[in-house]
Amino acid sequence: MTFYLYIILGYLLVLTVINFLRAKKVKSQEDFMVAGRKLKWSVMVFTLICTWIGSGTFISGAEFASKAGFSALWLAAGAWVGIIIIYFLAAKIQTFGQYTIGDILEVRYGPLARLFGAIALVISFTAIVSYQFVAGGFILNVATDGAISDQMGIYLAATFVILFTALGGMVAVAYTDLPNGIIIVLACLLSVPFVYAAAGGLSGAQASLPSGYFAVVNEQFGANPTLKALGYFLSTMFLLLGVQSMYQKFYSARSPRDAKKAVVFWTIGTIFVETVVVVIAVFSYSMFKDQINLSIPREGGKVVLLAARNLVPPPIGVLLLGAACAVVISTGMNYLLSPSSNLIRDIYQRFINRSADDRKLVALQKLFIVIIGVVAFFFALRLKSVLEMSYFAYTIYGVAITPALIAALAWKRATKAGGLASIISGTVVSIVMKVLAEVLPPEKVPEGDPWGIPLIFPALAVSLLSLIVVSLLTKPPKEEDLATFFPKKINRRG
Repeated sequence: MTFYLYIILGYLLVLTVINFLRAKKVKSQEDFMVAGRKLKWSVMVFTLICTWIGSGTFISGAEFASKAGFSALWLAAGAWVGIIIIYFLAAKIQTFGQYTIGDILEVRYGPLARLFGAIALVISFTAIVSYQFVAGGFILNVATDGAISDQMGIYLAATFVILFTALGGMVAVAYTDLPNGIIIVLACLLSVPFVYAAAGGLSGAQASLPSGYFAVVNEQFGANPTLKALGYFLSTMFLLLGVQSMYQKFYSARSPRDAKKAVVFWTIGTIFVETVVVVIAVFSYSMFKDQINLSIPREGGKVVLLAARNLVPPPIGVLLLGAACAVVISTGMNYLLSPSSNLIRDIYQRFINRSADDRKLVALQKLFIVIIGVVAFFFALRLKSVLEMSYFAYTIYGVAITPALIAALAWKRATKAGGLASIISGTVVSIVMKVLAEVLPPEKVPEGDPWGIPLIFPALAVSLLSLIVVSLLTKPPKEEDLATFFPKKINRRG
């Protein structure tokens, strides 16, 4: 027990020292929110990987793989498509160079779009932070053979994440992500051969698991398996296309070229890590299925951690547990920084106090980080399934923010009324569907979906229709209003 625990605590201590040192370099709001806009592409690659590869991969993805086998890759594949699309927008995002997506939404759609966008983002990201804390509890519980309970682990994880984020903001986040990203990639690479061999290879896993675990879509996966798989694909794709944590990283890049180059290597790293985690989870579950009670949703999320303790040599096991710990800390920090940035930038500065100085803004943002962190902590104590919470968080963000955001960058015909209608309708439908999932009789909510319809479909349909129909029925934006996003090309032959 002490071997694994001391190594993890030692690693957290090193990260704490790094954060204290980096925190001394924070002198302004720009340093705190976007690292002074000085990040090189090589640093950006690992911070982008760490931002996306969180407990949604190591815990939620593992829970999904324990239940549905290789069908879990549908969840990851949405992100891969999203990253490829983002490549074509990265330079424009960096050039726009603000602090939050609220800056983009207000320029295209007005101040109310900024306000309602901030509300949707805070709801989504608080949910995401909550299951990072749960994942931290899992890791410490497994690392200590149960000596630290899940609940005590949640307390410890929440303390570290809130402390790290409040200390140094984006400067601390980005440079903490550098060693974290290296550990994640290395741990996954080294673990696969040992897990594969321990399970008896592909033939051993196939003999132990139902055939559905190796199907493109597991027929046991929900009332409408193909629809459910597509729902996960769309929820992750639309989250990634608009997720503010990524946009803040692009704002932090020192140049548009650095931003685009980072996306290329981010794509490669993300596909590798997410695929490997699903492989580890499936083969590990074939070994531990008798020890994991899938009727308790959270239990499936521990399968990769059990592999780290039992199926690989201790040095690699420590590295894999360290990687899981790293993604929890890193993702928690990223998704805690973002909503606090919105509260400061999109609400406090925009509507309450426009003239606040940098010192006051940084201090107030640190206070908001603590408040959001505490709220997320109480959510974590009540959370039943990391997978279900991640799906809701991804969906509400993906349907409320992303359609309007991508239209702002790529569709000239989008109007203020259309963008605002999309944001509000997407948020409302997501919340209504989530409430229905909680209050309807269980037989009406198979796999958490009211009447078997995955949340993403009605919410996304309403959001997109609101954006398109309302935009086409209202007056087109003026050319001068579009100049920031669609600068006119100079005719050099003239």
